[in-house]
Amino acid sequence: MQSTRGHVPPPIKARQNLGKYRIQRRLGAGGFMEVWQALDTVEGIKVALRVPHQHLVSQEMLKDLRKEVRLTAGLDHPNILPIKNAEFIDGRLVVAYPLGERTLGDRMQHRMTQQVALELAEQLLEALDYAHTRRIIHCDVKPENLILFPGNRLCLTDFGISRVAAHTLYASGSGTVGYVAPEQAMGRPSFRSDVFSSGLVIYRMLSGSLPEWPYTWPLPGHSRLQKKVHPDMIAFLHRALQVDHRKRYRDACQMLAAFWKMLPRMKRFMNMQSRGRRTVPTSSQQLDWRQIRIRQFQAQFRKVLRLEGSCEQCKGPVADSMNHCPWCGSSEKLIRANTRFPDTCPRCRRGRKLDWQYCAWCYGPRFDDPSARKYTDKRYEGRCGNPSCERKVLMPFMRYCPWCRTKVKKPWKLGRSRDECPRCEWPVAKGFWEACPWCGKKLALH
Repeated sequence: MQSTRGHVPPPIKARQNLGKYRIQRRLGAGGFMEVWQALDTVEGIKVALRVPHQHLVSQEMLKDLRKEVRLTAGLDHPNILPIKNAEFIDGRLVVAYPLGERTLGDRMQHRMTQQVALELAEQLLEALDYAHTRRIIHCDVKPENLILFPGNRLCLTDFGISRVAAHTLYASGSGTVGYVAPEQAMGRPSFRSDVFSSGLVIYRMLSGSLPEWPYTWPLPGHSRLQKKVHPDMIAFLHRALQVDHRKRYRDACQMLAAFWKMLPRMKRFMNMQSRGRRTVPTSSQQLDWRQIRIRQFQAQFRKVLRLEGSCEQCKGPVADSMNHCPWCGSSEKLIRANTRFPDTCPRCRRGRKLDWQYCAWCYGPRFDDPSARKYTDKRYEGRCGNPSCERKVLMPFMRYCPWCRTKVKKPWKLGRSRDECPRCEWPVAKGFWEACPWCGKKLALH
């Protein structure tokens, strides 16, 4: 670690070089650090750089910050923003992250449908559930710490760093005014504090209003909320936003379970509202047959295939596991930037987990930096056929085992579809696809 004494680096400016990073523009600044957009000149990708203000930097603070960065680096979840790199450059601590499209705070400046709000709320709670299971409190859940990527993928960031910032600026776990839980403002943060803050974020997404102290019910925007959501959602938020922390959900794990239990009723309520105000579209609004076919396919197979990407040529939905676009057969223009994995393979740009030793999609060499930790994942459903394999667990539609690189020979199942490609014998959806996504063979629609 470089010393912070005796040398104060000049302020960062656009178009300067900071190590391998070419600074492009400032994205924002807070009381603790600045956030810059930069180009990684080695990898050729844009990243977000977080740099603490130099007048706040001390040896004690750097010790705490290093500890928290190491803690965050061990988090492996699709809805937690991974740290790409952390190093000292010219006397500054620079932490690099993947660059998202915008923050949830920016997104809230525009109209948001209930469906989108529920999708984002679920992703937020899944990220906190993962952290709380590992006994980690975030302490600063707010829209500015929620980064959006293509496909409305949400990532929670600032884990650990927010605690160091709060300790440095306020000597307590005070968090951000506006989203801080009452007990946290008095220096006693807990898992229930994250529950309160996430409840405020969800309440604002659904009602358009941010409640303030003393949080007396009914809160601002309550009448609008009553017209839009199921009563169970209001009860869910009411419990999350109790001033007495003992009356809230004990942690995000319990809160997520309650959210999932309530979600089907909320969706049925939304469908009833939609049917009540449905109108006949004009000719300019009519969907062509191909769009209708894609929507029908997504409704049936989206969860099975995890369609997070798109084809640049035809705009059809694709998955990380696909080698070709099933809608037009292209193999060169598949966009995989919105993968739900914490990292990507440097060769095929498809998603990977931090502890994989090989890419599960392309037959490339061993990764240089696989994590020594072993991460679990509910997506592991299959078994590797190699008896000497270290882990033996596979995710659907993997081409190769990420632990021993053994090729998967037994075809996967595609929901209820019984069709298979005549060339590779892997499952296909002939009623929808024009090409096999695994080998690229043209298919006859029927």
